[in-house]
Amino acid sequence: MLTGLPESDKPEIASAYSRLPESIAGRNFLGMTTKRSPPRKRKTRSDAQRNRERILDVAKQAFTKSGANASLDDIARQSGVGPGTLYRHFSTREELLEAVYRTEVEKLAAAERKFADTLPPIEALRAWMLLFVDHIAAKQIIAPALNALVGDPKKVFEASHAQIWEAIRTLVKRAIKSGDIRRDLDPIDLLRALIGVANVATSPDWQASARRLVDILIIGSRPIK
Repeated sequence: MLTGLPESDKPEIASAYSRLPESIAGRNFLGMTTKRSPPRKRKTRSDAQRNRERILDVAKQAFTKSGANASLDDIARQSGVGPGTLYRHFSTREELLEAVYRTEVEKLAAAERKFADTLPPIEALRAWMLLFVDHIAAKQIIAPALNALVGDPKKVFEASHAQIWEAIRTLVKRAIKSGDIRRDLDPIDLLRALIGVANVATSPDWQASARRLVDILIIGSRPIK
């Protein structure tokens, strides 16, 4: 992806001038020293990355609230960038939708490692499951949009399943090893329960129900004494 606007074409004479040796380029034909313009400051890669991240955050909220037809101009404005910057990062609506979905999956994968490093095993599992509920909410909007706009959305979703499965499998395995979770627990059962709530949701507050279900599942996963 391009991270900045391309430089304007320079006149031929100016281009040739810029290629002169330093000892000559600073003087005119009469031997008088000419004042050189300071080099043009270009946007750094970190600036471009921050722009991209802001666009993705705003786009997720916009797509979740307004669906796949959310205004891209509004997304750009709320991200603090111009439409041109948005289109340099994401040339089509489909590309932006796909990037939002992939970013959500990447956050889930990264969160598994963060929670495992900073929280006790059972709390790490709980925190990740709560984050998974948010992921389901985003997918409910993004997945149908991808189905309609992208030629083969299965490739997008199939690539994410392995990351999600590995994340919860690792967290459950760690909690079993610590003695917080019963040994016969199948990680996929936890995902099925949460996804099931989303699939049968008939009211906008289903996320609150799913979050309560996380605690019920955690309690039910404790070892039988």
